[in-house]
Amino acid sequence: MKTKKKAKKSPPKKKQMRVSGSTVKRLSKYYRTLNELIKEDIDNISSEELAKLEGVTSAQIRKDFSFFGNFGRRGLGYNTQELKTHIAGILGLNRHWNVAIIGAGNIGSALIDYAEFKAHGFHIKLVFDNDPAKIGKMLKSLIVKNIDTIESECQRENIEIAIMAIPAQAAQVVAERINKAGVKGILNFAPKRLQLPNHVVIRQENTAMELETLSYFIMNQKDHLK
Repeated sequence: MKTKKKAKKSPPKKKQMRVSGSTVKRLSKYYRTLNELIKEDIDNISSEELAKLEGVTSAQIRKDFSFFGNFGRRGLGYNTQELKTHIAGILGLNRHWNVAIIGAGNIGSALIDYAEFKAHGFHIKLVFDNDPAKIGKMLKSLIVKNIDTIESECQRENIEIAIMAIPAQAAQVVAERINKAGVKGILNFAPKRLQLPNHVVIRQENTAMELETLSYFIMNQKDHLK
């Protein structure tokens, strides 16, 4: 009598580690530092040297990179150009992102001219407002569109990211409309917490909170400098 062979158990799937927002922010800082190092013709840097420049520990540097693979070489550290390329891929900076600005006020106007956006793959394609005095007029290099056309215009230009610089009372309604247009991420300058489906990534930009944090460290400067 033939005995049945026991089916081989497939190896357990490796649990994916959750990457925190703080880690992603540090990666963005590392990317900018590497840009400067490359401009200075520095080809290699150790985790200790990079940590000193960033004001963190070398263990933190290695932990941040460990989420995404092994980039360094034992005894040689990191090649600055290779590491910059790796981080660019992680942050999605090696592709083209179409961006819309909602709100043609002071913040929106300043962001249109922000050169670093385009350098990192973020292309401002549209700007919207509901003010009749602004609609149809040129704002820097773009014509201000009527916010009533936001769904069709965002779909036509394949907008994936929206920057909202509008009053708080209008933010939720506008966010729901751009969600329907297929926008995947929102950078929100409005002082309003948005409620959208989980597939929409929302980052809240709160300048007042940043100033409060800054004032705390100024008031407690001795502790801050430790």
